[in-house]
This record gives sequence, C-alpha cells and structure tokens, in this order.
Amino acid sequence: MTALLEIDDLHVEFAGAGAPARVVDGVSLSLAAGETVAVVGESGSGKTVTALAVMGLIDPPGRIVGGDVRFDGRSLVGLADREYRELRGRELAMVFQDPMTSLNPVQRVGDQVAEAITVHQPDVAVGAAGLRAIELLESVGVADPVGRSGAYPHQLSGGIRQRVMLAMALANRPRVLIADEPTTALDVTTQAQILELLANLRREVGLALLLVTHDLGVVAGLADRVAVMYAGRIVEEGSVDDIFSASRHPYTRALLAATPRIGSKRGSLVPVPGVPPNPAALPHGCRFHPRCALAIDACRIEVPELEPVRSVPPASVPARASGPAPAAVPPRTASSETAPDPDHGLDPGHRSACFRADDLS
Repeated sequence: MTALLEIDDLHVEFAGAGAPARVVDGVSLSLAAGETVAVVGESGSGKTVTALAVMGLIDPPGRIVGGDVRFDGRSLVGLADREYRELRGRELAMVFQDPMTSLNPVQRVGDQVAEAITVHQPDVAVGAAGLRAIELLESVGVADPVGRSGAYPHQLSGGIRQRVMLAMALANRPRVLIADEPTTALDVTTQAQILELLANLRREVGLALLLVTHDLGVVAGLADRVAVMYAGRIVEEGSVDDIFSASRHPYTRALLAATPRIGSKRGSLVPVPGVPPNPAALPHGCRFHPRCALAIDACRIEVPELEPVRSVPPASVPARASGPAPAAVPPRTASSETAPDPDHGLDPGHRSACFRADDLS
C-alpha cells in the first residue's frame, strides 16, 4: 500500500538544565489510507511526543532535531505555522488523551464542534455549522445530540466528552486521525463503543488511524500493524499476528506477559522488572538491556538496528520469555562468518531491534 503518512528517522529532544533529553530517537513509521497502526509501550516511551511531532505541536523547550514527517508526499517539518494550521483539522486530526483538559470549559460543546467547521470552511454560515455539529454528535453516538450540544464539558460524562472530541476531529473529514489513548479512564462498555466507532469510521470513510495506546487489548481488536516503542525507539514492528503470536523482542514479550487475560490460569501477572531509563541519561547499547534477562555483552555495547526477522510457525514460539537467559550467542552482524544468507527466510514485514531475535523463534 502507498503510504499516506510517513515518519522518517524522526528525532525530538527537550532542552533542560543538563544534557538534552532525546525523547524520540530515529523513529520511522508509515501509515496507508484505511490502515490502523498502533504505537504501544510504557509511559515515557515517546509515543505521544511522536504523535505531537506529526501534528506540528512540539513547543519549546522541545524541538525536532532530525528526520522528516511527510503527508501525501509533502514534507511537514519546518512548515510555517499558517500552513500547518490549514492542514491541522482538515487533513490531519488528533484526539487528545484527556478530553476534559482539551475542551474549552466555558464554551458549549456544540459551539466548539461548529467552530472546528467554520475555521476551515469560512463559507459555511454559523447556523449551518451548528446544525452540522449536531449531526456530527449524533454520528459519534451522542444520545440527545440537540440537548447535549448546549452543554458545557463539565456537565458531560467522560465517554460523552470523548465522543465530542471525535466529532470535532472528524468535522472536516480528515484523511489521517491520531488517537492518543482514546479509551483511557473510560469504563469497559464505553471503551468498546468508542473502539467500534473508530473501526466503523475506518471502514466507511477510508480513515487512516494512528492509535497511541498502552492497552494491548485495544490493539488486538483494532490495529492492522503494531510498532512497539521503548525509550524513544521502535524496538519491534509487525502485524498484529506477528506481535501477539510470534513476538521477537524481550520487551514485547514482557509487555504481553504483564497483560491480564480472562480465563487465564497462570496466576499472578509477571511485571516488567525495573523502570524505563531517564531520556537525558540513556544507557549504552540496547536501552532495554538493564531490564532484560536475555542480555548478552553485545547488548551493553552496540545499539541493535531494526531488522527483518526469520519467519517461524507461530506454534513454535513460546508464550513469553522468562527464566534464566539462554547461553550467549554471537549478535547478528553482516560480517559474522556464521551469519545465514540475509535474504533467506526473512519476513520484511516483521522487524526487531534485538541481537537475540532469532533465538526467540
């Protein structure tokens, strides 16, 4: 599929009292029309900052220091504010993590949705925009859209506020929607309704959806592809089946092991040991190695690149990596005398940044 949105070797850092914090470090990702790509990882992994960089919303002391973001072939990095505002809301839209802090507390929600229309379509009369706002609220499942349009954000439940945010984001029929933790703090019934709504929008209007989340259950039900982020870098990328059935990075497996499953008899969840590193003081080599039971010497020295992994039947892959680390093996390098033919058995759609990726098959 042709990419509609391309993130190419993106680097974002934030200045501080000491060394700058490199929050996003070499992220590359693509999104096609009608596709859903999920970006997952712990808090602080760089997911939201990546999304904000796409939307041109990185404010000082943050700045993009390298790479590019392209929408429909057009470079967005360095775009003038006026040009970005024309794209934002019309072609690219974002639903933010907390609707209560994203909505104007002293403006009725119907007026806020209508404003999103008139800003980009000045020829639409105020009255017509108000009627369109009510139609949008109804389309995203708001009961009594006429009455709710006259309410203030604090008078609505979290689920309704999230639907209002979706209505605003979809007001101008954008081609790309970024949803940052769209189901956080919602009850499970409302979560399911919001996810069903997003899936229907993708099918009906060909929406390209970039989903930022830490909820792997949401990913399993909605995404086509998954990018796993850790400490500012993508450490594994593949289809939903690749990630859930044949993950090839210890961090991905640790996230899966820490995910509760209905009906599971395995007892207590297995937490990921340790904490993510400080982005201003990142460890040498693989950034996950201080928390990884499979780390070898190379992991502490070299930074593993995101490379295609060797295809294996999903049934041959263990459910998760646990217990003592296997015996050390030489890392994957192009110069290794024992390295297999680089084109033999590789899956270009499934990539891992781990020296032990082939040992996890």
